[in-house]
Amino acid sequence: MLQLVFTLLLEAVRLYTWVLVISCVFSFLYAFGVLDTRNHTVWAIGNFLNRLTEPALRPLRRILPVVGNMDFSPLVLLLLIQYVLTPLIRQLYYTLAFSNPL
Repeated sequence: MLQLVFTLLLEAVRLYTWVLVISCVFSFLYAFGVLDTRNHTVWAIGNFLNRLTEPALRPLRRILPVVGNMDFSPLVLLLLIQYVLTPLIRQLYYTLAFSNPL
């Protein structure tokens, strides 16, 4: 049961990583005029991606300095997920699964 919970948690983190990457690509396509937000479907997808990623990116945007028109908050969030959150989840799983009970 414990393995299932942590597997689902890691898969959710991996899925959110992909949502973040897709949101960045969508943002670039919109900024360069490839996508037209007057199209209802494009607008709905953009709104959905924004609602999923903005709660995690907003605190990072408040901390990071403004560098021209570049937004580095998705990059910082991806690095935090890759090098802090995922190893932390794995370490927590190994600690709970393989520790000797007292």
